[in-house]
Amino acid sequence: MKIPESYYLGNDVVSISKDLLGKYLFTCIDGVTTGGYIVETEAYNGGADKASHAFGNRLTPRTKTMFMQGGIAYVYLCYGIHEMFNIVTSSEGHPQAILIRAIQPTDGLEAMQARRNMPVLKPTITAGPGSVAKALGISRDINAFSLQSDTIWLEDRGLHFPDDQIKAGPRIGVAYAAEDALLPYRFYVKGNVYVSKPNK
Repeated sequence: MKIPESYYLGNDVVSISKDLLGKYLFTCIDGVTTGGYIVETEAYNGGADKASHAFGNRLTPRTKTMFMQGGIAYVYLCYGIHEMFNIVTSSEGHPQAILIRAIQPTDGLEAMQARRNMPVLKPTITAGPGSVAKALGISRDINAFSLQSDTIWLEDRGLHFPDDQIKAGPRIGVAYAAEDALLPYRFYVKGNVYVSKPNK
C-alpha cells in the first residue's frame, strides 16, 4: 500500500524527515522496479531555512516544485553531475522538502548494480543522495511526479526504528547556511552500513 498523500501534507518537515526512516522507497523506470528502505534523511525547512534552495521564499524555475503541494518528487542537479531526490512536504506555497540521503536496497539489486556500474555489491551503492537517485533510476525527468504514481512511490511496511536507534545531527555540505548549518535536521539509523557519512 502506498503511503497516502495526506502523510506528506503536515507542516513539521523535521518530524516527517525522522519518521521517514524505515519507509520503503520504490521506482518503476522502464518497467524495472527497484527500491529499499530509507536509512538517512535531511529536512529543509522552507523560506526560513538558510540551507534551503527556497530560503527567503525564493521562487525560481528550479525551486517552483518545492512550492507545490506536498507528496511529489523534487529532483535537481547538484554540481552539474548528481541528480538529487527530495520529497516535497507541507501545503502549497510552503516550500519544505526532505532529501533522501541513503536507503538499504531490497528490490531490484541487479538493476541497481548495473545503473551504478558496480559488479560487486557494496554499501556505497545507495549511500549518499546522488547514489540513491542513480541506483533507483531517478532523474529530473520525474521532477514534480506524484508519489501516488506508478513511477515513484513510498510504502509503510511496518518497519520502525525506536529513538535510541536514530541519530540526529547537522546536515552535510551546507556550511554556507551560517547558524542554520548547525541545526540537527539530519537523521539516520545508527550502525547502518548504507548511511553516507561516518556513522557514530
